[in-house]
Amino acid sequence: MQPYRKERLDRGAKVRTEDIYALASLRDLVYALGPRALAVIALLIAPFLEPLIGVYWMKVLLITLVVSLLAVSWDVLAVAGLPSLGQALFFGVGGYMTGYLNHQFGWPPGVCIPIATVAGAALCTALLTPVLRLRGIYFGLITLALPLVFSRLIEATKILGGTEGLSGLDPLPNFTLELYLGIAAVLFFAFAYRRLIESDYGMVLQGINANDRVVLASGISLTKFKVEAVFLAALPGTLGGALLTHHYQFVGMPAFAMEYSLLPLASAVVGGTGTLVGPVLGAFILTPLSEVLRSFGTLRMVVYAIILVVFAVGVPEGLLRFLQRKYHQFQRVVPVEEVAWSDGSGADLADRRTA
Repeated sequence: MQPYRKERLDRGAKVRTEDIYALASLRDLVYALGPRALAVIALLIAPFLEPLIGVYWMKVLLITLVVSLLAVSWDVLAVAGLPSLGQALFFGVGGYMTGYLNHQFGWPPGVCIPIATVAGAALCTALLTPVLRLRGIYFGLITLALPLVFSRLIEATKILGGTEGLSGLDPLPNFTLELYLGIAAVLFFAFAYRRLIESDYGMVLQGINANDRVVLASGISLTKFKVEAVFLAALPGTLGGALLTHHYQFVGMPAFAMEYSLLPLASAVVGGTGTLVGPVLGAFILTPLSEVLRSFGTLRMVVYAIILVVFAVGVPEGLLRFLQRKYHQFQRVVPVEEVAWSDGSGADLADRRTA
């Protein structure tokens, strides 16, 4: 019986070059840009689906966009070799800063959100700069502790509204504007940071992650690049916190809740770390899923954990890289040639050497 095997082939446009596509036809253009264009179009038309899916799922969409920003933030730190366990720090600082500006000075959200995004990122960078010499889990533990410290500090000192928080904040003009601000922010940070990571600057950050001693021996300041990486990572996180604060018209101690740290981390694991777009994909899977699983009650966390284990074990490279590989390759069943088949058994080659 003739044996058969599966043969994997790269599609034409992918074969020509790895990163720069040589577009020879409209078909190549559609092949190269099609998936990105579909994702962008799907996001842009999503706010118009409210009559079909209801207001509740529109609010879930807004939360998903915020978690996507936090997941992108986590991935930037991971690329620079700074694994974080406390993205809630960025979220909480951004939320409290815009809430304080709006509550104390009466500034509109259009002014408070940009200031809170940049100033909050600068404050988070200043807090983390002294511990940038730590590596791996030691840096992660510090980031895990800081949101808890802020939460207990607010509770003990009664500042920023204490346990009752700041309420009655001004909302954005309408919910559709909130959604499009979130969509624009996710698209900008995901694609802009992806381009940045692929540049020479991003290569230095990846080099720090791979072997910081070699980068230091090249005369490059590790502290400078790590400080810049923290600031870049904090920007989407503080923006997400500021955006959701004006949506709820409230900010309080829940802004430093653990879910704002764990959900972005899980999204990055599911979508694929180091890709910037993969964590966004993971957020769009896990956040709506966590809402669906609310009907399971206390079993929700069990089901959620099983799903995470399935992704971590079954697709360790991340869902984005898995889909990219399947998209750029196709399989076909071909008969095994006699020489190749003989190479596998070894018997035919031995006969030839004897001859």
